[in-house]
Formats: sequence, C-alpha cells, structure tokens
Amino acid sequence: MPKIKTHSSAKKRFKVTGSGKIKRNHAYKGHLLTKKKKNRKKRLLNADFIKKCDLKRVKALLNI
Repeated sequence: MPKIKTHSSAKKRFKVTGSGKIKRNHAYKGHLLTKKKKNRKKRLLNADFIKKCDLKRVKALLNI
C-alpha cells in the first residue's frame, strides 16, 4: 500500500492545535484593504477554529 498524501493546499491553510482543534485564517484580508473599515480588518486578523460541520471534511484532507 502506498502512503496517503496530505492535500497540499489544506496543509498550507490549516494548523492543528495541541488539543486537536483545527485553526484557520479568515478570508478577505489579502488585498483591496483601503476600502475596508479598520474594525473589520482587525477582526479578520484573528484566527478562528473550523466549525463542527466542516471538521470531518478538513480532517480527511489532512489525513488526521
């Protein structure tokens, strides 16, 4: 049996914490930042955790 490869884009986007939760970054923080409010940009900076409904799919991509 060959080894199962991790999905390349998923390993760049997600990090697994010590407790097993999966962290993700917010979208819409890459460009066109001049028209976005300061509070919105500050909120998008903070990382968030994967929702329960998407957890199974992300774990499959990361082979966890």
